[in-house]
Amino acid sequence: MSAAPDRQAVRVDGHQLALTHLRKTLFPESEHTKAELLHYYARIAPLMVPHTTDRAASFVRAPDGVDGERWYAKNPPPGCPEWVTITSVPGKGEPAPHVVVDSTAALVAMANLGAYEVHVPQWRAGAGPAVHDRVVFDLDPGPGADVTDCCRVALPLRAALAADGLTACAVTSGSKGLHLYVAVEPAPAETAVAYAKRLAVRMRAELPDLAVATMSRAARHGKVFIDWSQNASAKTTAAPYTLRIRERPGVATPVDWDEVAACAHPADLAFGPEEALARVEERGDDPLAPLSDAARRGRLPET
Repeated sequence: MSAAPDRQAVRVDGHQLALTHLRKTLFPESEHTKAELLHYYARIAPLMVPHTTDRAASFVRAPDGVDGERWYAKNPPPGCPEWVTITSVPGKGEPAPHVVVDSTAALVAMANLGAYEVHVPQWRAGAGPAVHDRVVFDLDPGPGADVTDCCRVALPLRAALAADGLTACAVTSGSKGLHLYVAVEPAPAETAVAYAKRLAVRMRAELPDLAVATMSRAARHGKVFIDWSQNASAKTTAAPYTLRIRERPGVATPVDWDEVAACAHPADLAFGPEEALARVEERGDDPLAPLSDAARRGRLPET
């Protein structure tokens, strides 16, 4: 049997892509190759792209895998195809160009260039960073805590959001924590940030032995940091379904609330690319559909 090719020309969404270094092992511990990561993105794209379309993407690039150099990149990577959608993000100086991952071809093209993690903000490029249509809570376990503790925080946080008329969707971070997303009617950025902070502080008061709402690492031992700050316009969050560069490749995977309630061990909510794809095939739908459904957006409380 001949070895798999190291280079391959493919056509995706009508665009020609020259895939390279396909046999390169990017994760020695799990033996995942570049070809396997590209295959994952090609198959997950129909579910992932709706959550990245019209959002200015940033990436964690790691062309040589987990053992090589990695860096956070905002600008389009060198070699970015000319047909990839680019949006300009206003800043302190000149507007900065960012890739918009709005197709399977764009997602595969970025991964082919070593941009394996995709991060997006809570606002759409068409509206600009002053108007947000999502709120996110990043539940980040401190030393001595893990994702089971995140789940214990997520459940009352979901209830508090529901009391405000907001529907929360849960997504593993692909690392050690849990993300809660809420689709909201477009609102000023400062309103979204203020609401997220206010709710995080309230949860900290209601769960003093379990949650903190401050970035101080000294306060986080054995507790879960409810990171509300990722709602700031300049911040981004790992996109749903993105790969995460860890010793073994993780995936930011949507989970049902019954899975959150039943989580008894970190392994219960740890998924690699194969597990994430198997879950999609078994379910046949996207648990994050409410995030893309304008009719299911909630209105943020003003005070």
